[in-house]
Amino acid sequence: MKGRKLLMIPGPIEFEPEVLQAMGMATTSHVAPDFIEVFGNSLELMREVWKSPMGQPFIVAGTGTLAMDMAISNLIEHGDRVLIISSGYFGKRFEDISKRYGANTTILEAPLGEVVSLDSIEKELKTNQYKALTITHVDTSTGILVNPKPIADLAKKYNTLSVLDGVCSVAGEEINQDEWGIDVVLTGSQKAIGVPPGLALLIASQKAMEVWENRKTPVCNYYADWNNWLPIMNAYEERRPSYFGTPAVNLIVALESSLKIICKEGMDKRVKRHRGLAMAFRTAIASLNLKLLPKTNEIAANTLTAVYYPKGIDGTALLSKIANDNVIVAGGLLAEIKTSYFRIGHMGSVSSNDLISVLAVLERALLDLGHQMIAGKSLQTFQNELLKPD
Repeated sequence: MKGRKLLMIPGPIEFEPEVLQAMGMATTSHVAPDFIEVFGNSLELMREVWKSPMGQPFIVAGTGTLAMDMAISNLIEHGDRVLIISSGYFGKRFEDISKRYGANTTILEAPLGEVVSLDSIEKELKTNQYKALTITHVDTSTGILVNPKPIADLAKKYNTLSVLDGVCSVAGEEINQDEWGIDVVLTGSQKAIGVPPGLALLIASQKAMEVWENRKTPVCNYYADWNNWLPIMNAYEERRPSYFGTPAVNLIVALESSLKIICKEGMDKRVKRHRGLAMAFRTAIASLNLKLLPKTNEIAANTLTAVYYPKGIDGTALLSKIANDNVIVAGGLLAEIKTSYFRIGHMGSVSSNDLISVLAVLERALLDLGHQMIAGKSLQTFQNELLKPD
C-alpha cells in the first residue's frame, strides 16, 4: 500500500515529484547567486504562462487572497468605484477587500449556476464610471467558468481597469493577458501552477502600473505596496541581489521547477488537456444520474467540478466513504448550499488515471449508499469520451 490518499480537491493539488524534490532542497540564502537566477527565471517564465510578455510579474510570500489584496490596494483609492462581477464566494471576497480600502462597490451577482450577462455589465458601465472591475475566472466555490475576454473588452471600452481572479484558472484555463487587455491576472501557487501553498503570484499590465504610479494617496497596505516590491522584482530579473522581506526561498525554487514543466508542455496543449479531461469527467458524472452545479457545459470549469449530492444520499456519509477508499474530495463552500454539493479538483498534473480512480471510488460509495445507477457506467463513459477523435 502506498500509505497516502489521492488528493483531488480544488487546491492544494497533487504535485509533480520534481517540484517536491526542489521544495526539499537545502535552503540557501535569498541573495545567493544561484537563487537570484532561479527567482529571475521564474519571473520570466510567468510571462510565458500568463501570455503577457509586456506585463510586470510579482512573486510574494502569501496566498491567492494576498494577490487579490495587492491588486485592489495598489489600484484603488478611497472613493473610487469598483464593479464586482460575482459567480460565487470569491466575488464577494473581492467586494470585502475593495470596501476595506474605501471603494464604492457595486456587485453584480449571477443566479446560482449561471454567469452575469454581458448586457447587465455593459448597462452598469454605461450608467456609472468605474475605476476598475473584477472578474472571477473560475469560482472555486461553484465551479463556474466565466469568459473574461468580452468583459475585458467592455472594460477597455469604458476606460475601466480589469482585474482577473485566476486563482483556480491560471495554468489550467485559457488566458491571453496581453492580447485580451486584462490589467491584472492573479493566482496562488497551490492550484494549477502546481506548487505547495504559500506564494501570491500576479502580473500587472503597463496600464495598471501607470495608474498605480499616478496615485494621489499612499497605498494603505504596507506589505502589499508595489513601492516595496517592484524594486525587488526588477533587481532579481536583472540578476542583482535585493531585499525588502525574505522571500520563500524553497517555494520559489519549486515554482521555477513547476513553471519549467508547464512551459515544456506548452500552454495551448496544457489548456487542451485540462479541457478534454474535464469534458470527459463531467459526462461521466452525468451518467451516474448526478447533477452539476453549473447549468450549462459552456460555463463549467475545466479545473474542478461541482456536483450536487443525489436526493436521499447523506453527503457526509458519501465523503466519508470516498475518503475511506483513499481519495479526498472537497465538500461545498458556498454558504447557502454548503451541505448540498461537493467538489472535485482536476488541475495541474492531473491525469486520466487519477480521474478513473475518483470515478471508481465514487461509484462504490454511491452504490453502497443505495443510489440507483449502473455499476461501471461512469468508467465506460469516461473512457469512451477520451477515445473520441479531436
